Amino acid sequence: MRSRPIVVADFPAQAIDAESIAECAGIMRDSVDVVLAGDAGNARVQFPPAYRAALVMAAGLQVWSGFNCRDRNRVAMEGELAALQHAGVAGVHCVTGDHTATGQRPDAAPVFDLDSTQAASLARSFGHLVSVAEAPATPPTERRPERLLEKTRAGAEVCFVNHSGGAAPVADFIARSTVMGVEMAYIPCVPLIVDRGSAELLKTFTTMVLPDGYLDRILGAPDPFSEGIAAAVELSRELLQIDGVAGINLSGGATPGRSAWFAEALARTSRELA
Repeated sequence: MRSRPIVVADFPAQAIDAESIAECAGIMRDSVDVVLAGDAGNARVQFPPAYRAALVMAAGLQVWSGFNCRDRNRVAMEGELAALQHAGVAGVHCVTGDHTATGQRPDAAPVFDLDSTQAASLARSFGHLVSVAEAPATPPTERRPERLLEKTRAGAEVCFVNHSGGAAPVADFIARSTVMGVEMAYIPCVPLIVDRGSAELLKTFTTMVLPDGYLDRILGAPDPFSEGIAAAVELSRELLQIDGVAGINLSGGATPGRSAWFAEALARTSRELA
């Protein structure tokens, strides 16, 4: 990030499927800089972060590991952070996590021993490069820069800016955060939609706002796959012009059985950006 903008891509492999993880990593390893391997509401049960990271890295791809507070108490979190440090991940992305009432396992008890800010402090104590998320379009919008400032004080150095409607809202959020005293690198999320299934999956992301006309442009095109990649490249280039932006996060996921196909879409988008 000190020498050039980076491309981070969400990791579309099927949960608890080592073959899918290896296949997707193999498709993406020569195209993206790093994958953000977190969890989603439709796949609550996954390999532990450090084990998944080891599988991805064994296939030749670097990992920015998602780390939530929903599923483990602080003792288990300390053990996982130690394992991620030993595995040599590029970074740790600390989020509070969606409640278990959402997603595929509402029967599981939520933990939330810590929140994202406390998790960021804990991850930093293990020597990790720590990222956090902020959602500029989610109320109370006026408090978001102040909230981010607290996360930097806890040890976060990178902010993934959730889908907030395009480049102008991202630029406004970064400007307001800078005035507040925030000094960090920003990686805005770029929605990658290449068919109706990926559009429906992206709708399950919390705090998501798409640019006006973005979805209609893609799904109304004769070739949604190519149009989705073109739209993501166009938005990425707009975001990379904003002061403070250190890279972009190609964000989205595949419908069941199409993980490798979506991995190819991510790889192709990254190559076109390069």
